[in-house]
Amino acid sequence: MQLAQRDHISRVLSVARSNDVSKDRIQRSWLRCIEEYDLDPTRPTPAHIIEHSQLRQHREQIEDFLLVARTGMEQLYKRVCDLGYVLLLTDASGVTVDFIGNDRWEGELRRSGLYLGADWSEARAGTCAVGTCIADLSPITCHQIDHFDSSHIALTCNSAPLFDPTGALLGVLDISALSSPSPRESQHLALQLTVMYAKMVEDANFMRFFHEAYVLRLGAAWPMVDASGEMLLAFDADGVVVGANNGARRVLRAGSDRGVSCALVGSSLDSIFREGSAEVWRIGRNALLNERTALTTFDHDVFYAHVISPSVAPGRRTELAQMAEPDVSAPALDRLAGDDPQMQRLIRQAKRLVNKSVCILLHGETGTGKEVVAKALHESSDRCDKPFVAINCAAIPESLIESELFGYTAGAFTGGRSKGMKGLIAQADGGTLFLDEIGDMPIHLQTRLLRVLAEKEVTPLGSDRAQPIRLTVVAASHRDLRKLIADGLFREDLYYRLCGATLYLPALRMREDKTYLINLLVAEEAAEMGCEADIDPAAMALLCGHAWPGNVRQLRNVLRFALAVSDSGRIRVCDLPDEFMEPSLAHRPAPQAPAPTAMSSMAGSGPRWSEREGEWLLEALQRHKWCVTAAAAELGLCRATVYRRMKRHGIVPPNQL
Repeated sequence: MQLAQRDHISRVLSVARSNDVSKDRIQRSWLRCIEEYDLDPTRPTPAHIIEHSQLRQHREQIEDFLLVARTGMEQLYKRVCDLGYVLLLTDASGVTVDFIGNDRWEGELRRSGLYLGADWSEARAGTCAVGTCIADLSPITCHQIDHFDSSHIALTCNSAPLFDPTGALLGVLDISALSSPSPRESQHLALQLTVMYAKMVEDANFMRFFHEAYVLRLGAAWPMVDASGEMLLAFDADGVVVGANNGARRVLRAGSDRGVSCALVGSSLDSIFREGSAEVWRIGRNALLNERTALTTFDHDVFYAHVISPSVAPGRRTELAQMAEPDVSAPALDRLAGDDPQMQRLIRQAKRLVNKSVCILLHGETGTGKEVVAKALHESSDRCDKPFVAINCAAIPESLIESELFGYTAGAFTGGRSKGMKGLIAQADGGTLFLDEIGDMPIHLQTRLLRVLAEKEVTPLGSDRAQPIRLTVVAASHRDLRKLIADGLFREDLYYRLCGATLYLPALRMREDKTYLINLLVAEEAAEMGCEADIDPAAMALLCGHAWPGNVRQLRNVLRFALAVSDSGRIRVCDLPDEFMEPSLAHRPAPQAPAPTAMSSMAGSGPRWSEREGEWLLEALQRHKWCVTAAAAELGLCRATVYRRMKRHGIVPPNQL
């Protein structure tokens, strides 16, 4: 180990052991690395570069954004390449998803971690520009001995966060060099360039995302409004804000009464500017005259404004919607999806299986439409005129499920019907039996079901005479049945009996045919209500960009609500439910089923819970990077409860301080 490395290790350990409360940002990161991530400064570790298959998954999550960011990165690289810098673009987890550098240095860059696929999260790499930028959500220079790991002390790195149109962290833009002058001040210009291009990339992504909405550019100096508007507000034809960039969220507020502030998204322009939406529309009409008009907020801040009209006029249906119109006369299976590759593959497989004597297992997250697929399989089969019987194994009380499934004879037990009851399995004779949430079926009944499937006969409770049945079984689960088998909660032989063929339903956030699906559901809901309906382009953009943790079920509920409150038959942004407009819910993956936590197991259990509630809540929010949905899932609480307890304990997300 070199002398410089040993000196650096001693310095890190000395700072970590000190009781100085005035530690700077870098030193606080060092402390995090030791106390939270259990990193050891005496053990330098090489850069960690993830496998290609993992990298592909990280890139797919932000594929559209990568195209926008690449253009900005190429422009920036032209300015800094002669100075020996390379460019990294990471996702919100710190994994490098794009990279531009000089091929001549490839070997050295890869060894140093300045390369595609490198993980620069604090938990993996220690204090570094990318990881600390993610932790603090603000730009930073990490220069040479600022790094925690002594193997990185030759590097100099400058990072700025990138936020998506909802305010959630999307990634980090980084300029790094293998070597640089020793003075930290040498990086001042590099950091400023990083911040400037990060904002340019953010704004370009904002304009791409809201290309079908009106966009209001705001700036303090009118000559610069078009070139670099400090704030961007996207709004619909009703003057309702549907999106705000980071600058606008930081400066503007909605609410005409001083001290009363509302979220920007979902608010009217009238509640933000004293001149109201009428003046904004006037600015838009006069755009060709190159006029720059000032708008005044209710806090008396004055900004020059310019309005950009949508690329597709909101007065007509968008081309995107037109090409994604559902064909209501199409066969049931074909109506399940538009041009999404995963769903099209599922449909092709389903068509081959539809009249075969094969049990089918549907697997997907809760709300992805497993019962809809099961019904489509039934309606597309030769059994379509026979019964389709759906059983939710998790919804029937354990004490009743046996009698419900298998039926019973007269006098089989006290409290039963005097004439007995035909079981649901028998009711499905000749048709399709759909066993939803099969993973929740009690294990003693799994044995009886296995016998039914094997012998093709069912024996009601209280009877010794088996009844022959002929049916096709479709089962479904959102749980990992193989793990249940390993835990002794599901019979392995039943699993192999049910999964003659397994079809995987993608989560809604992963589907590429959201516009098709939204139009289909709107048509179905409008038919139920006996009306005609369509969707405003700005509302469609918001719906397509949402994370949908509740998948298709949640989408249907949102559309049902919007249609119910719409006064025109056209769903607009103002018709969407308030909960849908929460920034923390957009662009987030659905949380996995959580393991029991200290917080969920102790909730409501006395004084100790009350004392530590705020601490546990803050830890969960920080673990999930302030995604309230994911934190609520881990804690076993609903989102509304998390918000109430955040307010009770004075917990405020970093980007709202």
